[in-house]
Amino acid sequence: MFSLSNKIALVTGATQGLGMAMAQGLGKAGAVVVYNDIIPERIEKAKAIYASQGIQAHGYACNVTDSLAIDQMISRIEAEVGPIDILVNSAGIMRKGPLESLSDEDWQAVLDVNLTSVFKVSKRVVRGMIERKKGKIININSMMSELGRPTVGAYAAAKGGLKMLTRNMAVEWAKHNIQVNGIGPGYHLSDITRPLAEDPVFTKLLMSRTPAKRWGTPEDLMGPAVFLASEASDFVNGHILYVDGGILASFGDTEDIR
Repeated sequence: MFSLSNKIALVTGATQGLGMAMAQGLGKAGAVVVYNDIIPERIEKAKAIYASQGIQAHGYACNVTDSLAIDQMISRIEAEVGPIDILVNSAGIMRKGPLESLSDEDWQAVLDVNLTSVFKVSKRVVRGMIERKKGKIININSMMSELGRPTVGAYAAAKGGLKMLTRNMAVEWAKHNIQVNGIGPGYHLSDITRPLAEDPVFTKLLMSRTPAKRWGTPEDLMGPAVFLASEASDFVNGHILYVDGGILASFGDTEDIR
């Protein structure tokens, strides 16, 4: 039920961080992994990492905000690897700053990569899924799909929009036996979050909000990704699975901030 043997999974931006961890989870479940990055050097480095783990992986250079580049990449994947059974939209960027001083360019860049690219990649990939009457799409949301925090307004706006885009994709494509769901990571250790993890004030705040009393790891996302990509989730649609150690269920523990 959880096997992904003979499945082809495109995971955008999976040359590092949480995207790579989820792609590794899919690969270990039997999927052939296809990934992209805008920087060619990252593609080659990631290929070596996947190979060292015995995961069959194919990397492509592509800017996921460019519709023509997306069309060319998907056409190459379909010709060189095969039809895409699983799509994980994990490419993302962060540009921080107070909303009153955030530049228009940074605002637009965050929305383009974290929200609009999901629409562009998905609408190209889903054509084949509709023809085959089967497919899995997983959009990588965030706790910021539900919560706000100072200086991340653009990111929160993009991830909030992605939550509703995920649900609308599910509503439109369910009739074709396509399941569209999301994963909402909490605070997981990565290169991006390391400065926060090294900040004792932030970590104290985080532990007061996290019933599990620890940071998440990239590996914590592997199982949820496999579940939503497999036949085990064939009747799960339009759901956002938050992997946050219980943060969204908790008002906080005052013992941890005294």
